[in-house]
Amino acid sequence: MNDSGVCWADGPLLAFDLETTGVDTDTDRIVTATLISIVPGRDPVTSNWLADPGIEIPEESSRVHGITTEHARTHGHPAPEVVAGVADALAESWDASTPLIAFNASFDLSVLNAELRRHHERELAISGPVVDPFCIDRQLDRFRKGKRTLGALCEHHGVRADGAHTSDGDALAAARLAWRLAKSYPERIGEVPLEQLHDNQVGWYRAQTRNFADYLDKQAGRASDPAEAERLRQRAERVREDAESWPLRGRPEPSAVPGV
Repeated sequence: MNDSGVCWADGPLLAFDLETTGVDTDTDRIVTATLISIVPGRDPVTSNWLADPGIEIPEESSRVHGITTEHARTHGHPAPEVVAGVADALAESWDASTPLIAFNASFDLSVLNAELRRHHERELAISGPVVDPFCIDRQLDRFRKGKRTLGALCEHHGVRADGAHTSDGDALAAARLAWRLAKSYPERIGEVPLEQLHDNQVGWYRAQTRNFADYLDKQAGRASDPAEAERLRQRAERVREDAESWPLRGRPEPSAVPGV
């Protein structure tokens, strides 16, 4: 804990969210992106992007975030332009003293990293600490039953959430949720130095993800259909690989935050 009792949630903060064509971090694409800069004493500054992802947006994804292929093609900017714009905005604002708040951060950041590789042949720089309310909540209350979606966690913790499944609405809700967790658990979360909190989440994510892989293995052992059992075992293997790297899946790196 900080000797001074300073809470990182008092700012400055960045909040980040993506809406995508699907849930595969390697192959799915960005549809919308939001980055919100929250500085004490100032109005939040929101940057929004709408991309033409270059592929069809599946109907099931459109039903979630409301963006159709036709709308994205008509109103969106080219994917390479959007991807570069998001990465550049992060590079300008995200540093050792300004945490990036993202719900299920390993998904959003891994999608962005894959898009950077795809369009610009470069990697996403982790230039500051990450705060993931999803990872933190799972650590604080490991045995609580029920959903752990952003909406469910906001309801559980009494946090206002507007515009569900829009990148700007979800980014703001994630920031509010992170603030509530920091203030509700100062010794475990809010007054922990950002570098240490980032490192803690590396370990928490690893343990949480390995536990999920074990669960999948158990489900595979109980499956009566050999094909389903094999699918579950393969998924468990992929999940275990993801467990070894946070906040970017599939890229082992030092847990220390650059510049801290």
